[in-house]
Amino acid sequence: MSFRPASLSVVMVLLGTVFATLGHSATLERVRDRGAVQCGVNRTGPGVSTLNTAGEWVGFFVDFCRAVAAATLQSASAVEFVELNQRTRFDATRDGAVDLFSANTTWTLTRDASIGLQFTGTLYYDGQGFMGLVSLNAKSLKDVRKATVCVTGNTTTEGNLLEYITSNRLDFAVVTLTSNDTAVSSFFNRRCDLYTTDKLVLAGQRSSGTSRPNDYVVFPEIISKEPLGPVVRNDDAGWFAIVKWVAFAMIAAEEKGVDSMNIDQMRNSSDGEVRRLLGVEPGLGKALGLDDGWATRIIEQVGNYGQVFERNLGAGSPLRLERGINALWTKGGLIYAPPLR
Repeated sequence: MSFRPASLSVVMVLLGTVFATLGHSATLERVRDRGAVQCGVNRTGPGVSTLNTAGEWVGFFVDFCRAVAAATLQSASAVEFVELNQRTRFDATRDGAVDLFSANTTWTLTRDASIGLQFTGTLYYDGQGFMGLVSLNAKSLKDVRKATVCVTGNTTTEGNLLEYITSNRLDFAVVTLTSNDTAVSSFFNRRCDLYTTDKLVLAGQRSSGTSRPNDYVVFPEIISKEPLGPVVRNDDAGWFAIVKWVAFAMIAAEEKGVDSMNIDQMRNSSDGEVRRLLGVEPGLGKALGLDDGWATRIIEQVGNYGQVFERNLGAGSPLRLERGINALWTKGGLIYAPPLR
């Protein structure tokens, strides 16, 4: 059976309509009309996502919200932060109360495929760990024979903990709390012997969440894979592409040595990818429904991936974390951007 020419024409028109719809972002239009990106965040801890003494949101995942605002609205400050918790974060994102949710949220199959959401990529590769009291006299988690463990409910952390206890036949009693704040405060108030969450968060809580950090130890064991990244609704392909490529632009900038300090001279680069990234050779912005200066504004106002990491988590922060697997692929890590072309 073959198509008549008229039938083929109809098919091409329909396909064109589909592709046009995919390239159109209703979310971007709402963001522009509002004049702000509504970004869901949570109070996780120093370096990751928290409020500073001036009442401003700061942290690694918070800076990503600002990068999206710089790309779409010309200004990294054009963000309305909406504080969400473990119970409200996914419903609020799916129902349109926020344009994206950026926090230490783990990308899983169920979350990505069955609740109306999409993860745009991994900003930080982490794993679940444990912090304990030095008074336990344990060098590793394996040395702890009996303990109570504080954990935040409605998280992958809780599920991982229960599976770990069962599979290892541990004599651990679980104390489930409703938020990150209450879980960590319960631990520091000695309600529990152990506290478990992403190791990224444990480092921040130990360094800044207590006046007696030497009373606590972060054990070396990692019991899970925790790829952490932003989440958007799954009904707007155009917005999904924008948020995804904001992250890739930050990574590509670090790969190519473009940062907020040298960006003016890098516009004279002969490297084709650098020239496309900075809009010297136009075209990438149009593909996203943005102008060609979108990535330049991210780098100028927020920084490349490495700058954001160092400022919040690395040598320039109280956490002083090494890049580890979050180094660029060229340096043995997992951080990698597809070609910008």
